[in-house]
Amino acid sequence: MKNMYRTLAVSALLASLTLTAYAQDFKAGFVNTDRIFREANSAKAAQGKLEQEFSKRERDLVAVGKALKAASESFERNAPTLSESQRVAKQRDLVEQDRDFQRKNREFQEDLNARKNEELARVLEQANRVVQQVAEAEKYDVILQEAVYVNPKHDITDKVIKALNGASK
Repeated sequence: MKNMYRTLAVSALLASLTLTAYAQDFKAGFVNTDRIFREANSAKAAQGKLEQEFSKRERDLVAVGKALKAASESFERNAPTLSESQRVAKQRDLVEQDRDFQRKNREFQEDLNARKNEELARVLEQANRVVQQVAEAEKYDVILQEAVYVNPKHDITDKVIKALNGASK
């Protein structure tokens, strides 16, 4: 019986030493994609491209919204002096204008979100290639993009951003 316990204890000790030795060779890293989207030059360029592409439509929508608000306020002020038929016609016209404005605003948001997703996908694809290059060059076993907690010593985001910025020049 003593030999069996001794054998189990030695086996457990050897297993823990083997795991410890393996764990010392295991190299893990972490990449914060949110930081890449905020700080990488390619992400900033994509954001600028989107702003340039959608700024005119946004300004037009803001102008239409202001005009609609002014028309609505004017209607509220002048409604008591209008005849019933004029008031109903004006109100119907304002409701139609508002419905059209809301539709255009929804379409704008959908178009903007679709283009934003396209641009972010390009940046992420580029970042993933750089992550793979860094991982291969520095012999990482695994690189994670999402985690609840990461020790800062495993964060390679700065290296990836630096490599991305160097590649975009």
